[in-house]
Amino acid sequence: MTSQRVLPEEIGPTEDATALRIRWRDGHTSVYGPRQLRILCPCAGCVDELTGERILDASQIDAGVHPLAIEYVGRYALQFQWSDGHRTGIYPFDYLRRLCDCEECRSTSGGDV
Repeated sequence: MTSQRVLPEEIGPTEDATALRIRWRDGHTSVYGPRQLRILCPCAGCVDELTGERILDASQIDAGVHPLAIEYVGRYALQFQWSDGHRTGIYPFDYLRRLCDCEECRSTSGGDV
């Protein structure tokens, strides 16, 4: 059974439409900047499948990168079509929850991804 902690209740843009906001079923809200999400793409083109080492050069990601489309993958993940043409990353909800960089999450998880 999936923890309520990693199930989204609501997914949408922030009020100013500059970031993605996810309100989780446990009541927590996470906010993700587009560039942050693009840099942390978990696909095989961005992370070495054997070593888990990030191979994407973050300096090559434009500051203005943004999602052109966001699609659900089953009931467990999101997939983004990025303005830089990238679209292969699947972001499971548990991964997105671990990426939350708010003060509360940093103090409870140590900021590990």
